[in-house]
Amino acid sequence: MDPGAAPLAELQAQAVGTLRELQATLSRYAEKVDVDPARLAELEERLDLIHSLKRKYGATLAEVITFGEEAKRKLQSLEGRDAELARLNAELQKLDADISRAGKKLSDARRKTIPPLAKAVGRQLEDLGFQQSKFEVELKAVNRPSDTLSSSDGEKDGARGALFSSTGFDEIEFQFAPNPGEPAKPLRAIASSGEMARVMLALKTVLAAEDEIPVLVFDEVDANVGGETANAVGEKMKQIAANRQVLCITHLPQVAAPADAHYVMTKQIKDGRTISEIHLLDKKQRIAELSRMLGGQNAAVRKHAEALLK
Repeated sequence: MDPGAAPLAELQAQAVGTLRELQATLSRYAEKVDVDPARLAELEERLDLIHSLKRKYGATLAEVITFGEEAKRKLQSLEGRDAELARLNAELQKLDADISRAGKKLSDARRKTIPPLAKAVGRQLEDLGFQQSKFEVELKAVNRPSDTLSSSDGEKDGARGALFSSTGFDEIEFQFAPNPGEPAKPLRAIASSGEMARVMLALKTVLAAEDEIPVLVFDEVDANVGGETANAVGEKMKQIAANRQVLCITHLPQVAAPADAHYVMTKQIKDGRTISEIHLLDKKQRIAELSRMLGGQNAAVRKHAEALLK
């Protein structure tokens, strides 16, 4: 009815043609598509599983896979636990045998060493004023349950079930009888501080060439001794000092004189506080200090001090 609308009619005809072509194409496409509900459900289930694994075991699939490989390794280890247990038991038995051999060797060496050690220490103690003393070394089995190696069935096998410590199957007790007629008792229980110091001095004199202790400190080892015993104490420490560094605190000139160096400790009050000072003495000062320790500063005492030092 309106000639001016002819272009609109043409557009409408083109659109209808395009829609019909689209319809035909879609129909052909739909005929080719094989919609499998079971496969779709399978894929959705797989995606749900992947999301679940990522929530539990890692933010990425790579982390999930790494976790799975580690879990697999642990599982294989658990499944092979019988073989692993057998391997560990075999290794444990070997260690038990090694411990048993080492412990027996050490105990045998100790039993062989104790008599000459006790005899040598006894001779040193005689020089230190213990003319009638007795020194012994007791060897007894370790008795500490915390160090027990026990087999799984409770039976003893070699070192297994034995008691031991890091120092072997033995506990060692130094025993001492300072006076004749008395039985030897544990040194740590009966010895006075002076006796303990002199026994240790005797031990260190004997062991000076054997042990690996680089520095020895003797604090008033000369307590309650004098005369020839004091001379012996000084000589023993000089013997030890041939192989070790010895520091000795003493009030006896006979002990101080054999030393390679002589220091004097003094106390002074400065600004209301007590200050301790230490001074190394030269030869002249040393003679004066030895004279003071001998009890005087007259010519006779100084001559005695010089003789001691020489």
